[in-house]
Amino acid sequence: MEAETQYPTGAAKWILVLTCVACAVMELIDTTIVNVSLREISGSIDASVTEIGWVSTAYGIGNVIIIPLSGMLANLFGRRLYFTCSVIIFTAASLMCGFSTGLWGLILWRFIQGLAGGGLLATSMSIVLGAFPPEQAKTGFLTFALGIMIGPIFGPVLGGYITDTFSWHWIFFVNVPLGALGAFLSWKYISDLAGAVKPPKIDWAGIAFIAIALGSLQFVLEEGSIHDWFDSTEIRIFFTLSMVSFIAFVWRELTTEHPAVELKLYKNFNLLLGNIIGLVYGIMANGTLFIFPLLAQVSLGWTAMQTGKFLISGGIAGAAGMILVKKMFPNTNIKLLMIVGLILVIISLIPMGMVSPDAASGYFFWPFIVRNIGVAFIAPNMIGIAVGTLRGKDLAQATGLSTMTRQLGGAIGIALISIYITKSDASVRHHLADNITEYSVPVQERVAMLTQNFISSGYADDQAADAANKTLENSLVKQQTLISYNNGFLTFAILFALCIPVILLIKTAKGKKEETIDAH
Repeated sequence: MEAETQYPTGAAKWILVLTCVACAVMELIDTTIVNVSLREISGSIDASVTEIGWVSTAYGIGNVIIIPLSGMLANLFGRRLYFTCSVIIFTAASLMCGFSTGLWGLILWRFIQGLAGGGLLATSMSIVLGAFPPEQAKTGFLTFALGIMIGPIFGPVLGGYITDTFSWHWIFFVNVPLGALGAFLSWKYISDLAGAVKPPKIDWAGIAFIAIALGSLQFVLEEGSIHDWFDSTEIRIFFTLSMVSFIAFVWRELTTEHPAVELKLYKNFNLLLGNIIGLVYGIMANGTLFIFPLLAQVSLGWTAMQTGKFLISGGIAGAAGMILVKKMFPNTNIKLLMIVGLILVIISLIPMGMVSPDAASGYFFWPFIVRNIGVAFIAPNMIGIAVGTLRGKDLAQATGLSTMTRQLGGAIGIALISIYITKSDASVRHHLADNITEYSVPVQERVAMLTQNFISSGYADDQAADAANKTLENSLVKQQTLISYNNGFLTFAILFALCIPVILLIKTAKGKKEETIDAH
């Protein structure tokens, strides 16, 4: 019963919370820290550009497979043992990644690291939320949301610094002392879930179906752009396998007596609605964060370090915004807070969709501050909608489902924006190129001026003409890319606006303006 639940108190409570959040942040950082080092890794282990992408893909597949199963595994082994073993396996796999000298060995250890990390992410969320009584739920939501918001932003900068200062091996070795401390504190302070029931029978069929469904879908989302999407037989096969396995998984979980994933929890309307909002939010939030570095580096000439530092400043503003929102609006209706957050994000995206080629970092400062303050209104409340009234084993299962939908949303968002940018590039190029002809007087003058500049720099006449045409082509590519990114930000602004009617569907308990949600 709720009244009989014992919550941790004092220093033990905050050591428990900070340990779980730190482990989740370590897992999230490892999703992005590797990306900036892929070039160095590929050169070190003699892998092609296409092959080295599997170092990231394997981690993502391992992550998404295990997250929805974490609730069942925590009940099966005990939450304390499962979480501690996840930390140990994650740490050991990190060590082996650092020692890897070949591509496929590194991919194998990254997959194992992803499996263990997925367990950390989902289970840490349920432990943190379960450490607070219902009347303090917002504090739990805020604490966890701060970690998952800031963690991925530091990954690229940290990865770049470690790789430049030491070597790529150390982006994995750095996890070892942190993981060892995390394992010790986890075993000491995490307790098993009260009332958890060990499943009398393991649903191997359900586990197999969800692993195939999510693993195949993650492969499609991460590798689709490389293989021209559904023009590729490989992508079509994996997409079909994913859909068939997903249907089989849903049928299995709704008909078996002891399901691996309790899909019947979706009878809770707010859990269902919260997961839908989480999926859509993941699509759009990750999509916008994915194209900004591309815009900054491809079209505006920023370095990776400049881009990373800029994103960190925005992330810190968002973290401060979360704390201020909690202090300033403790009893405000949850729907109103989320709608205000969406409006702020939409306002921030409009100037992002009107960037000029000479835009400096100062142009993006306030839009990013406004964006992350908007996220501060959305993120903690989004978690609260989905799992705010659930406790015990239902909370563990629900947090796994919520985390899975956000992770999938992020992968889908990156895939969709990649498709959009590719299609938009072709369309924009067609319209721009129509105005660049040998009969156009401005084009003739521009080419003549460039040619003369190259001749003055010592080029031969024919070399100068070729260089002038290449310069014009580069200008065209830069402009078409900039326009495509601008269109992408404006499109996301429209999609965020479409989320407002969905938020209005949320059911709140009558007479209460907190995140107390009707549980049934």
